Amino acid sequence: MMQDYFGRRMVEREQAAEAHLAAIRTREAAEAHLARIRSREGAEAHVRDVTAKVRDCFGPLPPKTPLNPRVTRTVERDAYTIENVIFDSRPNFPVTGNLYLPKKRPGRTPAVVGVCGHALNGKAGGSYQSFAQGLARLGYIVLIIDPIGQGERFQYVDAGLKPVQGGNVREHLYVGNPQFLVGEFFGTWQAWDAIRALDYLLTRPEVDGERIMVTGNSGGGTITSWCCALEPRFFAAAPSCFINTFRRMFESEQPADTEQCPPRALAHGLDHAELLLPYLPRHLILLGQEKDLFDARGLEQSYARLKHLYTLLGVPDNVELFIGPDYHGYFQKNREAMYGWFNRVTGVAATNAEPALTIEKDEVLQCTQQGQVAELRPNTVLSFTREASQRLRAGRKPLAGEALARAVTDVLRLPPRSGVPDYRILPSVPNRGYPKRFAGHYAVETEPGIHALVLRLADASQSYRVPRGFKRAILYVAHRSADAELRDEPLIRDVMAAEPGVPVFACDVRGLGDSQPSTTNKSFTDPYGSDYFYAIYGIMFDQPYPGQRTFDLLRVIDWLQAHGHQEVHLVAKGWGAIPGTFAALLAPAVKQVTLKHALTSYSDVAEATDYDWPLSAFVPDILKHFDLPDCYRALAAKQLRQIGPKGALLGV
Repeated sequence: MMQDYFGRRMVEREQAAEAHLAAIRTREAAEAHLARIRSREGAEAHVRDVTAKVRDCFGPLPPKTPLNPRVTRTVERDAYTIENVIFDSRPNFPVTGNLYLPKKRPGRTPAVVGVCGHALNGKAGGSYQSFAQGLARLGYIVLIIDPIGQGERFQYVDAGLKPVQGGNVREHLYVGNPQFLVGEFFGTWQAWDAIRALDYLLTRPEVDGERIMVTGNSGGGTITSWCCALEPRFFAAAPSCFINTFRRMFESEQPADTEQCPPRALAHGLDHAELLLPYLPRHLILLGQEKDLFDARGLEQSYARLKHLYTLLGVPDNVELFIGPDYHGYFQKNREAMYGWFNRVTGVAATNAEPALTIEKDEVLQCTQQGQVAELRPNTVLSFTREASQRLRAGRKPLAGEALARAVTDVLRLPPRSGVPDYRILPSVPNRGYPKRFAGHYAVETEPGIHALVLRLADASQSYRVPRGFKRAILYVAHRSADAELRDEPLIRDVMAAEPGVPVFACDVRGLGDSQPSTTNKSFTDPYGSDYFYAIYGIMFDQPYPGQRTFDLLRVIDWLQAHGHQEVHLVAKGWGAIPGTFAALLAPAVKQVTLKHALTSYSDVAEATDYDWPLSAFVPDILKHFDLPDCYRALAAKQLRQIGPKGALLGV
């Protein structure tokens, strides 16, 4: 259901973008397109600047603070020296890098910022050393840096400086997901490090500051692309094995890192190509692989869109495409295509062939004594997120009444509701160990393509429409599965015993229980699993998953009211307590609320060292406006009872 739901929207979004681009046929129209595109509402008169939309996705860039650069070691090689460099991209937030300086330079020399893909050893990874050495031997200055969570920049380490969150992709998700709560985007953090690397190169007298380029592969291709979106000073760019279309990525069920999914991008009508528009008409080559896990058709589509605009702008040769024959990675043919592109725009070398290389041991390229910046006791992404949460909490006034309801509706992006939801009557469920022998089974259509699945406990088979004549109802919102929890959750039996004779309904909101997806080839709760997959696309559509699930509950409550249940006792557990809380606050029909294992506050997650709540429970920007305790105070008027509330660690 979730794959079909988002898939249809992706196709619709792409078709609209293609049609709009096809209508641009003149240079004047192309220039106007770079300044203005349709708003997400689609109104002709309502247009916004592309760059402003991109900046809305990435958020404001931080102030530039002192770099405090230091060279910790110099390594001599035949054709170049390597300086192991540390600089601070933010206050006491060190970036480790290797500066390759060719020994034979004609003067101020073009330079390249190199950013790494998901190699655990970062800048020391084989393909990343290879392109840095190759460029240096061809005559370029290269500064290649470790991304956050890789190389020497693990954010979570034990006493032995080993990663405790696995490093690499898993650490990216672990540090990046809570940032949404305070209105930050991890992709901006990764790009900012590369932008500050450019700033460091500009301090070096050896560097031609007018010709600084950027390249990277996979996760480094992401950072390269976001540099194009955010930094106009890069002279040329070569993102490898990243640029695609969101539709093709989605259809192939390839989960992307938090940093690869800019908030609100799809709501703004921005795909990979559109996110690069602020970079036009500078020099750009898109690199990919024929056997990449990312569908090469998406890369070709993005290239065609960009080529169309570059051509109309009169610089068709400023953009190029190269698809190598290999699998996902910065293999030699792609590296040589990058060398050729940079040579073409700078004239540094006459050959594109990769020189002979010698891969160094990791220790040679190490900038810190023990191989991790953690030994320097720096700030971390975690500490910045904690400080942001504390600052927002200190400056936030408690909300109540209509102001709180408006804030909840706005932050969850809840659409208006009208009418009675349609529903399907499914076969009755017999003898599953529920508190009653049978259960009626219903699929309530909450919006086109989405059904909330509802069970109604009964003493006899109930394969017919919902019985009427009952004013009150108990609605249980499942943590993970209504079916499983009707069998073994004691809370349900306790509530039934306290209200004998009151009809009991149990609900799976979208993506849970009987509608749990089996996509992405990962376990559902894996950091890269399908629960994360649809949550991150919801963020790009500016429809956070908690808001979607809250809407499902509100429509189920509308459905209950249409069948005569004017008083609802809403009971929810764990994950279900998130939409349960919001729906109880907004639905007048909810007269009583019982929450088990509800999250104490989003601040607790944002400020914790360890957490286990999923991204599907997180609401972007929420801590700028309110927190869950505001809702709990308001629900006191609805007889709120909390059972075993949970902090950052849910543990169930």
